[in-house]
Amino acid sequence: MLPNYAKHLCKRVASTQKALGLLNVNKNNYATEANFETKPFRLHKLDEGPSTKATLNRDDALAMYKQMHTIRRMETSAGNLYKEKIIRGFCHLYSGQEAVAVGIKAALRPTDCVITAYRAHGWTHLMGASIVEVLSELTGRESGCAKGKGGSMHMYCDNFYGGNGIVGAQVPLGVGIALGLKYQGIDGVCVALYGDGASNQGQVFEAYNIAKLWNIPCIFVCENNGYGMGTSADRSSASTSFYSRGDYIPGIWVDGMDVLAVREAARFSVNHCTSGKGPIVLETATYRYSGHSMSDPGTSYRTRDEIQEVRQTRDPITSFKEKLLSASLATAEELKKIEMEIRVAVDEATKRAKGDKEIPSNELTADIYCENVAGPIRNVTNFNALSHTRIGAAVNK
Repeated sequence: MLPNYAKHLCKRVASTQKALGLLNVNKNNYATEANFETKPFRLHKLDEGPSTKATLNRDDALAMYKQMHTIRRMETSAGNLYKEKIIRGFCHLYSGQEAVAVGIKAALRPTDCVITAYRAHGWTHLMGASIVEVLSELTGRESGCAKGKGGSMHMYCDNFYGGNGIVGAQVPLGVGIALGLKYQGIDGVCVALYGDGASNQGQVFEAYNIAKLWNIPCIFVCENNGYGMGTSADRSSASTSFYSRGDYIPGIWVDGMDVLAVREAARFSVNHCTSGKGPIVLETATYRYSGHSMSDPGTSYRTRDEIQEVRQTRDPITSFKEKLLSASLATAEELKKIEMEIRVAVDEATKRAKGDKEIPSNELTADIYCENVAGPIRNVTNFNALSHTRIGAAVNK
């Protein structure tokens, strides 16, 4: 009886592994590669879209899990620092939307650029800034990536042109960055991210127009998290099919809570732009767990039950973790170790962000310009103008 049962159990395990698409299993009993099926993409002016079959190797799987979990943990710390009044001013958290940034970043090449809105902490880290540099920038400290002068909305690093506090302003700027790449003969694209709340801005459509007119390699990404500040997309937009808003520009709708679906859509988009076909629009259907900013409790225009349901059924990190475990790409112990390492790293960075010093007052007017042709810097009054100095190297010159 027992041998027959064991034989039957082995068959079931083998059948389950086959269904999950395990391609290779090494001697340590974890898969080195696996296939996954994503939700179907919705297409606009495209005969073919991204593949719904995504292949993922173990190294990429662990890296993407680490990136998403780091962003989540970092944003949790930022929220706590804001509540402690150590972070002042505005603070827009990315919790819930991690799969969008991580999925797109997985498809980008070293020559590709990114510009986004004010929900920029996660993107800043992915594009090269350390956890310390991000959190210290939020607290206004010297070890911040902009020496504490930029804060939540103005962080920069190589090929990353920061977050922008003016709603929708990053979209035409992104087209300009992409035009610069094309003008210089650089094989690169620019990803310009904006929210559903910014999608009705006139400058967005103006940017669409010039991008298609000149076939500029720009990927327009509408991060549709359901709400523009405190207004739902249904109440603010006559058309909520944001991927078709480009009219004459092709578009793709993608499940923004599935990091693999986002990666496949981003890869397709990069290939589309670099093949000379011009721009493309991505709509990533995602969700933010916090309010619009830290000053918004986020529960006056939606229910706590709605937020809880998304956390339980669509969370990008939890669902990806389940995929990795089911496909044997990682063990529960490995993922727990990664989570603990991230917790320690973020905790240490938080201490540094709290304890580091601010820059001296004479550095406040340093590095404003790459090349200062404007002369003295205006002070709080018309008298006693300040001088401009250079301290660090210009970023993205």
